[in-house]
Amino acid sequence: MPDRVAPFPTRRAGNVESQALAIEGPLLVSVRRFADARGAFVETYSRRDFAAVGIPDEFVQDNQSLSVHVGTVRGLHFQTPPHAQGKLVRALRGRILDVAVDLRRDSPSFGQHVAAELSGENGLMLWVPPGFAHGFITREPETEVAYKVTALYAPECDRSLAWDDPALAIDWGFDPAAATLSDKDRRAPRLADLGPAF
Repeated sequence: MPDRVAPFPTRRAGNVESQALAIEGPLLVSVRRFADARGAFVETYSRRDFAAVGIPDEFVQDNQSLSVHVGTVRGLHFQTPPHAQGKLVRALRGRILDVAVDLRRDSPSFGQHVAAELSGENGLMLWVPPGFAHGFITREPETEVAYKVTALYAPECDRSLAWDDPALAIDWGFDPAAATLSDKDRRAPRLADLGPAF
């Protein structure tokens, strides 16, 4: 399991370890990698072990994206109730800065975020529970990201938050003017204009 810098609690079960982060809810997850002369094997998901480390949610859909260019932004996205999604995110290839922003109005950390670097090499995952907006920026070309979600895609509940909103104070480590975004993400509202979501 990778070394941790922050003094936050960890939980272990089987081949899985989760670490709490500065905001209650999201978790940084690592799974044991078995390597030999042939390569490596990783059990990327075990319902029993993930439940034991704090992620008991049922996943109903798997998604995967390929981002060709460095500086590709996907997010910040979320779904509102009754189809709010939790996401378990990992990088299959390449590297991303993965971000979760707390949108729970009654939370003491409303509008704050946590971030983690996920890569094919480090094998880390970020658990983003319902009530958070999620997004990432690629740090290597040809980056592939996979994530499991707890609710099916529901276009009527699909929302976005401006990734570069100064109120969020997210350090993406990239020049915003050079980022590659979808039209949807370019038009996303800032936090002050979002209205209650959770």
